[in-house]
Amino acid sequence: MQAEQSGLDFLLKAEFVAGQLTPAGSNYTFLVKLCLGERTGVAIYKPRDGEAPLWDFPRGTLYKREYASYLLSQILGWHFIPATVIREGPHGIGTVQEYIEHDPKVNYHSLTAAEAPALQMVACFDLVANNTDRKSVHLLLSPDGKLWGIDHGLTFHADTKIRTVIWDFRGKLIPDHLLASLRALDASLGHPHPQLQEFLDLLQAEEVRALHRRLQWVLTEGVYPGVAGQRPFPP
Repeated sequence: MQAEQSGLDFLLKAEFVAGQLTPAGSNYTFLVKLCLGERTGVAIYKPRDGEAPLWDFPRGTLYKREYASYLLSQILGWHFIPATVIREGPHGIGTVQEYIEHDPKVNYHSLTAAEAPALQMVACFDLVANNTDRKSVHLLLSPDGKLWGIDHGLTFHADTKIRTVIWDFRGKLIPDHLLASLRALDASLGHPHPQLQEFLDLLQAEEVRALHRRLQWVLTEGVYPGVAGQRPFPP
């Protein structure tokens, strides 16, 4: 926990000393070098002003959804989203996220049975967060074998519109330990602790109500849904 807090402090306080625009994606995303005293590091910077307008998400909110997703992963105790903060940068306010070293040739399609438990967790998270953009390249495997999830800007919409590549577990029971975390979250919504309140304040009122409905749905059903509806896979 101390190491994670140290990482957050670094992301918040470090100086931007270099950066380059990454070629992929429809939004402006920068790979940046940060420096704080003798410490240096690499991070991903996504400025609000670099977000492409979307017809179905309020303009200028994707960076907040990135941070909200990180907070939710922390609240649930699932810790699969890299450390993320909101701060000012060279191109204005946005998110700065820890860069995860990984083999770019490894993604969802090359994962093995060893990653199934972590993948179940990510799939459950995406149901609750209403992730509309879980692409194969949004799952990274770090050198120590940990599975990470990135790119959570298209989350928490009030309308159910989940799109994901992870349909491996359709019809299977959601593990009890994941449901227990969701029950604890659901029970806390009426009297949120500071971190949960920070998370809720990032969403619109209708999105908070929709989050509660999704929690009730997942907890009542207790199984991963199957492929249904329009465009269940991200483009």
